[in-house]
Amino acid sequence: MGETAEVVICGAGIAGLAAAHELAVRRSIRDVCIVDERAPFTLTSDKSTECYRNFWPGPGDEMVALMNRSIEILDDLARESGNRFQLNRRGYLYATGDPERVATLRRFAEEPTALGAGPLRVHSGAPSDPDYLPAPSAGFDDLPTGADLFLDGAAIHRHFPYLADETVAAVHARRCGWLDAQQLGMYLLERSLAHGARLVVGRIESVDTRGGRVREVRVATPTGAVAIGTPRFLDAAGPYVGPIARLLGVELPVFSELHLKIAFHDRLGAIPRGAPLLIWTDAVALPWSEEERAMLGESAEARRLLDPFPAGVHARPEGALDSDSVLLLWTYHTETVEVEFPFEAEPNHAEIAVRGMSRMLPALRAYFGRFPRCVVDGGYYTKTRENRFLAGPLPVTGAYVLGALSGYGIMAACGAAELLATHVTGGPLPRHAAAFRLERYDDPDYRKRIESWGFTGQL
Repeated sequence: MGETAEVVICGAGIAGLAAAHELAVRRSIRDVCIVDERAPFTLTSDKSTECYRNFWPGPGDEMVALMNRSIEILDDLARESGNRFQLNRRGYLYATGDPERVATLRRFAEEPTALGAGPLRVHSGAPSDPDYLPAPSAGFDDLPTGADLFLDGAAIHRHFPYLADETVAAVHARRCGWLDAQQLGMYLLERSLAHGARLVVGRIESVDTRGGRVREVRVATPTGAVAIGTPRFLDAAGPYVGPIARLLGVELPVFSELHLKIAFHDRLGAIPRGAPLLIWTDAVALPWSEEERAMLGESAEARRLLDPFPAGVHARPEGALDSDSVLLLWTYHTETVEVEFPFEAEPNHAEIAVRGMSRMLPALRAYFGRFPRCVVDGGYYTKTRENRFLAGPLPVTGAYVLGALSGYGIMAACGAAELLATHVTGGPLPRHAAAFRLERYDDPDYRKRIESWGFTGQL
């Protein structure tokens, strides 16, 4: 006789581990089998910014509702584990130096707060302005939600003196912060294993779907092929969610982009240790000296470095307050690519990111000409057209998907796994569940509507 399992999960990244925890620990399914050919949390989940937020745009309030619930679960896990994964609530700070974009930034703040992210507090420099409570460097309880919108330069530079002098407006989104993603993943895995789940090292080669239902999963392991009889199969394969779905005869509407992360030791203290996640919302022309501009202009390939880069360069401190590690990210490449490991990073990506971030944090310019040694890694954002994930049944009885988490898997996985588990075990689904089902694409009006969507919340 072969092995059996109540549920087989393909993938031991954040999606698969959150699903295993939800099914084994919170739903008491004792026979959950997680399959991955790599060690848990080592493909893309540990390459993220490790941040979270409930600050999401529409249309509709589904993303805000989902993130609110997911953060509630993260808070509960932090409390029960003694905050093993160092959850904080420092927030996200979005800023602009363009007076013509102040109204845009205000609308950007108003939309998520109107959709349920919390109240908007406006600080314009008037005596009647509400109080502003700075975020502590650690902890997450009893802190403001919503956002603080700063329209007064004096207040901006009083609370965030490290920002560029020309900063004219800023939004501090509050139910946001970051955590140690590796420790979160290991906590979810350990708790799942303690409640009867098991981990199989191997590659899923086929899924038997005779008669239109899941019957068996075949796995190639280091010691030979294994057949696992199961009535339920979950595709939580991260960047490989599409190819795994094809084993079921299902084509998912997903694609992938390569996103890179830079880490270095900020020995000059250019990024303050107590800062929130810092995001510059303006397009950036990289700062070059006249000599550098002339040299770059001599090469057609290098000349692109003289053109404006898109908005969204962001950075944060990493590690403890006595550490000097920092992270920088900038998504200026958004072309669709094939998933392959290992991948090649752009040779000058680190310098581009540091120069771009210096627009918001002028202290970084002290590194020009003597750039620190940077570590560049990253992973794939596997996403749908409208940047909303997939969680729910597939058109094969017993088959499910939890994927297309598009770089926000750390923050969304717990809430998405709860949705998925409710589909698996039955029970009332929240109103926002329909927004994440594959069946949404069966609606021609929906397919037409997403073509007109603008900003999707992707950083």
